[in-house]
Amino acid sequence: MTTTAEIVSRCEAIFEDLDFTAARAWKDAVPGRKVVGFLPLYAPLELIHAAGCLPLGLFGGGDKLEVIHGDAFYQSYICRIPRSTVELGMTKRLDFVDGMIFPFVCDVIRNLSGMWKIMFPNVWTKFFDTPQNFDPEIGGSYYVAELQEMRDGLETLTGRKVSDDDLRRSIALYNENRRLVRQLYTFRARQPWKAPTSEVYLLMRAGLMIDVAEHNALLVRYMAAAEKEDRPKRDNVRVAIYGSFCEQPPLNLIKSIEMAGCYVVEDDYILVNRFLTEDVALDIDPLEALATAYIAHSVETSCKYVPREGEKGKFHVDQIRKAGAEGVIYATPSFCDPALLDRPMICKKLTEEGIPHISFKYAENSGQMQPVREQAGTFADSIKLWS
Repeated sequence: MTTTAEIVSRCEAIFEDLDFTAARAWKDAVPGRKVVGFLPLYAPLELIHAAGCLPLGLFGGGDKLEVIHGDAFYQSYICRIPRSTVELGMTKRLDFVDGMIFPFVCDVIRNLSGMWKIMFPNVWTKFFDTPQNFDPEIGGSYYVAELQEMRDGLETLTGRKVSDDDLRRSIALYNENRRLVRQLYTFRARQPWKAPTSEVYLLMRAGLMIDVAEHNALLVRYMAAAEKEDRPKRDNVRVAIYGSFCEQPPLNLIKSIEMAGCYVVEDDYILVNRFLTEDVALDIDPLEALATAYIAHSVETSCKYVPREGEKGKFHVDQIRKAGAEGVIYATPSFCDPALLDRPMICKKLTEEGIPHISFKYAENSGQMQPVREQAGTFADSIKLWS
Protein backbone atom coordinates (compact mmCIF):
# COMPACT_ATOMS: atom_id res chain seq x y z
CA MET A 1 0.00 0.00 0.00
CA THR A 2 1.75 3.12 -1.26
CA THR A 3 -1.09 5.52 -2.17
CA THR A 4 -3.59 7.18 0.13
CA ALA A 5 -6.42 5.45 -1.74
CA GLU A 6 -4.93 2.01 -1.03
CA ILE A 7 -4.26 2.78 2.62
CA VAL A 8 -7.70 4.31 3.19
CA SER A 9 -9.35 1.36 1.42
CA ARG A 10 -7.59 -1.05 3.78
CA CYS A 11 -8.65 0.99 6.81
CA GLU A 12 -12.24 1.30 5.61
CA ALA A 13 -12.46 -2.47 5.15
CA ILE A 14 -11.36 -2.95 8.78
CA PHE A 15 -13.75 -0.23 9.96
CA GLU A 16 -16.77 -1.75 8.21
CA ASP A 17 -16.05 -5.36 9.19
CA LEU A 18 -18.36 -6.14 12.09
CA ASP A 19 -17.00 -9.69 12.22
CA PHE A 20 -13.55 -8.30 13.11
CA THR A 21 -11.72 -10.52 10.62
CA ALA A 22 -8.36 -8.79 11.10
CA ALA A 23 -8.45 -9.31 14.88
CA ARG A 24 -9.54 -12.92 14.47
CA ALA A 25 -6.66 -13.53 12.05
CA TRP A 26 -4.20 -11.99 14.53
CA LYS A 27 -5.45 -14.32 17.27
CA ASP A 28 -5.44 -17.43 15.08
CA ALA A 29 -1.90 -16.76 13.80
CA VAL A 30 -0.26 -17.90 17.07
CA PRO A 31 -1.77 -20.45 19.48
CA GLY A 32 -2.62 -19.01 22.88
CA ARG A 33 -3.04 -15.40 21.80
CA LYS A 34 -5.75 -13.39 23.58
CA VAL A 35 -7.88 -10.44 22.47
CA VAL A 36 -9.10 -7.83 24.95
CA GLY A 37 -11.82 -5.45 23.83
CA PHE A 38 -12.29 -1.97 25.24
CA LEU A 39 -14.95 0.67 24.88
CA PRO A 40 -14.26 4.31 23.93
CA LEU A 41 -12.54 7.14 25.72
CA TYR A 42 -9.40 5.82 27.43
CA ALA A 43 -7.83 2.49 28.34
CA PRO A 44 -4.17 1.73 29.13
CA LEU A 45 -3.41 -0.01 25.85
CA GLU A 46 0.23 -0.42 26.87
CA LEU A 47 -0.77 -2.77 29.68
CA ILE A 48 -2.95 -4.91 27.42
CA HIS A 49 -0.19 -5.09 24.82
CA ALA A 50 2.47 -5.94 27.43
CA ALA A 51 0.35 -8.93 28.49
CA GLY A 52 0.65 -10.26 24.93
CA CYS A 53 -2.95 -9.39 24.06
CA LEU A 54 -4.40 -7.44 21.17
CA PRO A 55 -6.30 -4.34 22.36
CA LEU A 56 -9.48 -4.25 20.25
CA GLY A 57 -11.34 -0.96 20.09
CA LEU A 58 -15.12 -1.42 20.18
CA PHE A 59 -17.05 1.68 19.17
CA GLY A 60 -20.52 0.24 18.75
CA GLY A 61 -22.13 -1.25 15.68
CA GLY A 62 -22.26 1.86 13.52
CA ASP A 63 -24.95 2.41 10.92
CA LYS A 64 -24.68 -1.07 9.38
CA LEU A 65 -26.00 -3.01 12.38
CA GLU A 66 -29.68 -3.50 13.15
CA VAL A 67 -30.18 -3.56 16.90
CA ILE A 68 -32.70 -6.14 18.09
CA HIS A 69 -31.33 -7.91 21.16
CA GLY A 70 -29.69 -4.78 22.54
CA ASP A 71 -33.00 -2.95 22.88
CA ALA A 72 -34.12 -5.57 25.40
CA PHE A 73 -31.30 -4.59 27.76
CA TYR A 74 -31.57 -0.81 27.76
CA GLN A 75 -34.35 1.73 27.75
CA SER A 76 -34.91 3.84 24.65
CA TYR A 77 -33.84 7.17 26.16
CA ILE A 78 -30.10 6.44 26.30
CA CYS A 79 -27.42 6.61 23.62
CA ARG A 80 -27.15 3.86 21.04
CA ILE A 81 -23.57 2.65 21.63
CA PRO A 82 -24.31 0.30 24.58
CA ARG A 83 -27.29 -1.24 22.78
CA SER A 84 -25.29 -1.89 19.62
CA THR A 85 -22.38 -3.27 21.67
CA VAL A 86 -24.77 -5.72 23.33
CA GLU A 87 -26.00 -6.61 19.84
CA LEU A 88 -22.43 -7.39 18.74
CA GLY A 89 -22.04 -9.70 21.72
CA MET A 90 -25.40 -11.44 21.45
CA THR A 91 -24.95 -12.14 17.73
CA LYS A 92 -21.58 -13.85 18.43
CA ARG A 93 -19.55 -11.27 16.55
CA LEU A 94 -17.39 -10.97 19.67
CA ASP A 95 -17.23 -14.69 20.51
CA PHE A 96 -13.43 -14.65 20.03
CA VAL A 97 -12.82 -11.86 22.56
CA ASP A 98 -11.26 -13.15 25.79
CA GLY A 99 -11.54 -10.01 27.91
CA MET A 100 -13.46 -6.74 28.01
CA ILE A 101 -12.53 -3.41 29.60
CA PHE A 102 -15.20 -0.81 30.26
CA PRO A 103 -13.58 2.57 30.98
CA PHE A 104 -15.52 5.04 33.06
CA VAL A 105 -17.53 7.20 30.69
CA CYS A 106 -20.94 7.34 32.34
CA ASP A 107 -23.40 5.27 34.36
CA VAL A 108 -24.59 3.55 31.19
CA ILE A 109 -21.16 2.10 30.42
CA ARG A 110 -20.69 1.24 34.11
CA ASN A 111 -23.91 -0.78 33.97
CA LEU A 112 -22.87 -2.40 30.70
CA SER A 113 -19.82 -3.78 32.50
CA GLY A 114 -22.06 -5.59 34.97
CA MET A 115 -24.37 -6.83 32.22
CA TRP A 116 -21.40 -8.22 30.31
CA LYS A 117 -20.34 -10.29 33.32
CA ILE A 118 -23.82 -11.80 33.47
CA MET A 119 -24.20 -12.35 29.72
CA PHE A 120 -20.67 -13.70 29.17
CA PRO A 121 -19.43 -15.20 32.45
CA ASN A 122 -16.41 -16.82 30.79
CA VAL A 123 -15.05 -13.50 29.54
CA TRP A 124 -12.70 -11.61 31.85
CA THR A 125 -14.46 -8.28 32.42
CA LYS A 126 -13.00 -5.21 34.07
CA PHE A 127 -14.63 -1.88 34.89
CA PHE A 128 -11.76 0.59 34.68
CA ASP A 129 -12.30 3.69 36.77
CA THR A 130 -9.90 6.56 36.15
CA PRO A 131 -9.30 9.20 38.86
CA GLN A 132 -11.09 12.53 39.03
CA ASN A 133 -8.68 13.93 41.62
CA PHE A 134 -5.51 15.13 39.89
CA ASP A 135 -3.33 15.50 42.94
CA PRO A 136 -0.47 13.01 42.29
CA GLU A 137 -0.55 11.90 45.93
CA ILE A 138 -4.27 11.11 45.77
CA GLY A 139 -5.44 10.52 42.22
CA GLY A 140 -2.02 9.30 41.14
CA SER A 141 -1.80 6.73 43.94
CA TYR A 142 -5.34 5.56 43.24
CA TYR A 143 -4.55 5.16 39.55
CA VAL A 144 -1.41 3.11 40.22
CA ALA A 145 -3.54 0.74 42.34
CA GLU A 146 -6.14 0.53 39.57
CA LEU A 147 -3.44 -0.27 37.00
CA GLN A 148 -1.99 -2.95 39.28
CA GLU A 149 -5.42 -4.52 39.62
CA MET A 150 -5.72 -4.60 35.83
CA ARG A 151 -2.23 -6.06 35.55
CA ASP A 152 -3.20 -8.84 37.97
CA GLY A 153 -6.35 -9.56 35.97
CA LEU A 154 -4.47 -9.74 32.68
CA GLU A 155 -1.89 -12.09 34.22
CA THR A 156 -4.70 -14.37 35.36
CA LEU A 157 -6.30 -14.23 31.90
CA THR A 158 -3.10 -15.03 30.01
CA GLY A 159 -1.32 -17.23 32.55
CA ARG A 160 1.87 -15.19 32.23
CA LYS A 161 3.54 -12.46 34.24
CA VAL A 162 3.67 -8.92 32.89
CA SER A 163 7.16 -7.73 33.78
CA ASP A 164 8.24 -4.11 34.05
CA ASP A 165 10.44 -4.64 30.99
CA ASP A 166 7.46 -5.98 29.03
CA LEU A 167 5.53 -2.88 29.97
CA ARG A 168 8.35 -0.49 29.08
CA ARG A 169 8.67 -2.06 25.63
CA SER A 170 4.95 -1.60 25.06
CA ILE A 171 5.06 1.98 26.37
CA ALA A 172 7.84 2.74 23.89
CA LEU A 173 5.71 1.39 21.02
CA TYR A 174 2.71 3.45 22.07
CA ASN A 175 4.85 6.53 22.59
CA GLU A 176 5.84 6.15 18.96
CA ASN A 177 2.19 5.69 18.00
CA ARG A 178 1.13 8.85 19.85
CA ARG A 179 4.00 10.77 18.28
CA LEU A 180 2.92 9.71 14.80
CA VAL A 181 -0.72 10.50 15.56
CA ARG A 182 0.23 13.99 16.76
CA GLN A 183 2.31 14.41 13.61
CA LEU A 184 -0.67 13.40 11.47
CA TYR A 185 -3.01 15.81 13.23
CA THR A 186 -0.47 18.62 12.84
CA PHE A 187 -0.18 17.77 9.15
CA ARG A 188 -3.99 17.82 8.79
CA ALA A 189 -4.28 21.19 10.56
CA ARG A 190 -1.61 22.63 8.26
CA GLN A 191 -2.92 21.14 4.99
CA PRO A 192 -6.44 19.76 5.56
CA TRP A 193 -7.10 19.38 1.84
CA LYS A 194 -4.32 16.76 1.72
CA ALA A 195 -5.56 14.82 4.76
CA PRO A 196 -9.38 14.96 4.86
CA THR A 197 -10.85 14.07 8.22
CA SER A 198 -12.95 11.32 6.63
CA GLU A 199 -9.64 9.60 5.83
CA VAL A 200 -7.88 10.46 9.09
CA TYR A 201 -10.89 9.12 10.98
CA LEU A 202 -10.69 5.75 9.20
CA LEU A 203 -6.96 5.57 9.86
CA MET A 204 -7.56 6.16 13.58
CA ARG A 205 -10.45 3.69 13.85
CA ALA A 206 -8.55 0.94 12.06
CA GLY A 207 -5.51 1.60 14.23
CA LEU A 208 -7.41 0.50 17.33
CA MET A 209 -8.37 -2.82 15.73
CA ILE A 210 -4.91 -3.98 14.59
CA ASP A 211 -1.50 -4.39 16.20
CA VAL A 212 0.13 -1.09 17.16
CA ALA A 213 3.27 -1.80 15.11
CA GLU A 214 1.15 -2.27 11.99
CA HIS A 215 -0.69 0.96 12.73
CA ASN A 216 2.59 2.83 13.14
CA ALA A 217 3.64 1.64 9.68
CA LEU A 218 0.28 2.71 8.20
CA LEU A 219 0.61 6.18 9.70
CA VAL A 220 4.07 6.65 8.22
CA ARG A 221 2.97 5.45 4.78
CA TYR A 222 -0.20 7.56 4.77
CA MET A 223 1.60 10.80 5.64
CA ALA A 224 4.27 10.14 3.02
CA ALA A 225 1.64 9.43 0.38
CA ALA A 226 -0.59 12.37 1.35
CA GLU A 227 2.34 14.80 1.21
CA LYS A 228 3.07 13.77 -2.38
CA GLU A 229 -0.49 13.91 -3.66
CA ASP A 230 -1.63 17.00 -5.53
CA ARG A 231 -5.10 17.64 -4.15
CA PRO A 232 -6.94 20.89 -4.85
CA LYS A 233 -7.19 23.45 -2.07
CA ARG A 234 -10.75 24.75 -1.69
CA ASP A 235 -12.22 27.85 -0.13
CA ASN A 236 -13.43 25.91 2.90
CA VAL A 237 -13.89 27.12 6.45
CA ARG A 238 -11.64 25.59 9.10
CA VAL A 239 -13.72 24.10 11.93
CA ALA A 240 -13.24 22.13 15.14
CA ILE A 241 -15.69 19.40 16.14
CA TYR A 242 -16.34 18.53 19.77
CA GLY A 243 -18.81 16.38 21.70
CA SER A 244 -18.11 13.08 19.91
CA PHE A 245 -15.60 11.58 22.35
CA CYS A 246 -17.57 8.37 23.05
CA GLU A 247 -20.26 7.30 20.62
CA GLN A 248 -18.81 7.92 17.18
CA PRO A 249 -20.65 9.53 14.26
CA PRO A 250 -21.41 7.69 11.02
CA LEU A 251 -18.67 8.17 8.47
CA ASN A 252 -21.21 9.87 6.20
CA LEU A 253 -21.76 12.57 8.82
CA ILE A 254 -18.09 13.52 8.65
CA LYS A 255 -18.20 13.44 4.85
CA SER A 256 -21.35 15.59 4.85
CA ILE A 257 -19.66 18.26 6.96
CA GLU A 258 -16.68 18.25 4.59
CA MET A 259 -18.95 18.42 1.55
CA ALA A 260 -20.71 21.41 3.11
CA GLY A 261 -17.52 23.46 2.77
CA CYS A 262 -15.70 22.68 6.02
CA TYR A 263 -12.17 21.53 6.70
CA VAL A 264 -12.15 19.77 10.07
CA VAL A 265 -8.81 20.73 11.59
CA GLU A 266 -9.47 19.77 15.24
CA ASP A 267 -11.76 17.16 16.84
CA ASP A 268 -12.30 14.84 19.77
CA TYR A 269 -13.03 11.73 17.69
CA ILE A 270 -11.44 8.48 18.90
CA LEU A 271 -9.53 9.93 21.82
CA VAL A 272 -8.00 6.64 22.98
CA ASN A 273 -4.69 7.00 21.16
CA ARG A 274 -4.60 10.79 21.71
CA PHE A 275 -5.67 10.95 25.34
CA LEU A 276 -2.10 11.33 26.59
CA THR A 277 -0.50 14.42 25.10
CA GLU A 278 3.13 13.65 25.93
CA ASP A 279 5.37 10.60 26.03
CA VAL A 280 5.11 8.25 28.99
CA ALA A 281 8.42 8.13 30.88
CA LEU A 282 10.56 5.02 30.44
CA ASP A 283 13.04 5.63 33.26
CA ILE A 284 10.73 5.16 36.27
CA ASP A 285 8.34 2.47 37.50
CA PRO A 286 6.05 1.89 34.47
CA LEU A 287 2.79 1.96 36.42
CA GLU A 288 3.78 5.22 38.06
CA ALA A 289 4.80 6.53 34.64
CA LEU A 290 1.36 5.74 33.19
CA ALA A 291 -0.35 7.29 36.19
CA THR A 292 1.78 10.45 36.03
CA ALA A 293 1.09 10.85 32.31
CA TYR A 294 -2.65 10.60 32.90
CA ILE A 295 -2.64 12.98 35.85
CA ALA A 296 -0.40 15.62 34.28
CA HIS A 297 -0.68 15.22 30.50
CA SER A 298 -4.15 14.16 29.41
CA VAL A 299 -6.75 15.93 27.30
CA GLU A 300 -9.83 17.62 28.71
CA THR A 301 -13.07 15.87 27.90
CA SER A 302 -16.60 15.61 29.27
CA CYS A 303 -15.65 12.66 31.47
CA LYS A 304 -12.81 14.48 33.18
CA TYR A 305 -13.40 16.82 36.10
CA VAL A 306 -12.03 20.35 35.74
CA PRO A 307 -11.44 21.56 39.33
CA ARG A 308 -10.77 25.26 38.76
CA GLU A 309 -13.70 27.61 38.25
CA GLY A 310 -13.53 29.45 34.96
CA GLU A 311 -11.16 26.88 33.44
CA LYS A 312 -13.87 24.84 31.73
CA GLY A 313 -13.42 25.16 27.99
CA LYS A 314 -9.99 26.81 28.17
CA PHE A 315 -8.39 23.61 26.87
CA HIS A 316 -10.74 23.63 23.88
CA VAL A 317 -10.05 27.30 23.14
CA ASP A 318 -6.30 26.63 23.24
CA GLN A 319 -6.68 23.69 20.84
CA ILE A 320 -8.88 25.73 18.51
CA ARG A 321 -6.30 28.53 18.39
CA LYS A 322 -3.47 26.06 17.89
CA ALA A 323 -5.23 24.38 14.95
CA GLY A 324 -6.30 27.68 13.40
CA ALA A 325 -10.00 26.79 13.45
CA GLU A 326 -12.44 29.57 12.56
CA GLY A 327 -15.50 28.03 14.21
CA VAL A 328 -16.76 25.08 16.24
CA ILE A 329 -19.40 22.46 15.57
CA TYR A 330 -20.52 20.85 18.83
CA ALA A 331 -21.86 17.51 17.58
CA THR A 332 -23.30 15.46 20.42
CA PRO A 333 -24.71 11.91 20.39
CA SER A 334 -28.37 11.87 21.38
CA PHE A 335 -28.85 11.19 25.10
CA CYS A 336 -25.13 11.55 25.89
CA ASP A 337 -25.38 13.06 29.37
CA PRO A 338 -21.68 14.00 29.80
CA ALA A 339 -21.49 15.79 26.44
CA LEU A 340 -24.87 17.50 26.81
CA LEU A 341 -23.97 18.71 30.30
CA ASP A 342 -20.67 20.05 28.99
CA ARG A 343 -22.12 21.76 25.94
CA PRO A 344 -23.51 24.93 27.56
CA MET A 345 -20.30 25.48 29.54
CA ILE A 346 -18.05 24.96 26.50
CA CYS A 347 -20.28 27.10 24.28
CA LYS A 348 -20.31 29.85 26.93
CA LYS A 349 -16.51 29.89 26.81
CA LEU A 350 -16.55 29.98 23.01
CA THR A 351 -18.94 32.94 23.08
CA GLU A 352 -16.71 34.78 25.56
CA GLU A 353 -13.74 34.21 23.24
CA GLY A 354 -15.66 35.35 20.17
CA ILE A 355 -15.49 31.95 18.46
CA PRO A 356 -18.51 31.18 16.22
CA HIS A 357 -20.24 27.88 17.03
CA ILE A 358 -23.30 25.77 16.32
CA SER A 359 -24.50 22.50 17.82
CA PHE A 360 -26.58 19.49 16.82
CA LYS A 361 -27.18 15.91 17.91
CA TYR A 362 -26.75 12.62 16.06
CA ALA A 363 -26.80 8.84 16.60
CA GLU A 364 -24.27 6.33 15.30
CA ASN A 365 -26.92 5.02 12.89
CA SER A 366 -28.08 8.41 11.60
CA GLY A 367 -29.25 7.95 8.04
CA GLN A 368 -30.47 11.39 6.98
CA MET A 369 -27.45 13.61 6.35
CA GLN A 370 -29.04 16.39 4.30
CA PRO A 371 -30.03 18.49 7.36
CA VAL A 372 -26.50 18.12 8.76
CA ARG A 373 -25.00 19.20 5.47
CA GLU A 374 -27.36 22.20 5.21
CA GLN A 375 -26.67 23.30 8.78
CA ALA A 376 -22.89 22.94 8.40
CA GLY A 377 -22.99 24.70 5.03
CA THR A 378 -24.97 27.63 6.42
CA PHE A 379 -22.53 27.88 9.33
CA ALA A 380 -19.55 27.89 6.95
CA ASP A 381 -21.17 30.58 4.78
CA SER A 382 -21.90 32.75 7.82
CA ILE A 383 -18.24 32.62 8.86
CA LYS A 384 -17.13 33.59 5.38
CA LEU A 385 -19.56 36.49 5.25
CA TRP A 386 -19.37 37.97 8.73
CA SER A 387 -16.36 36.74 10.69
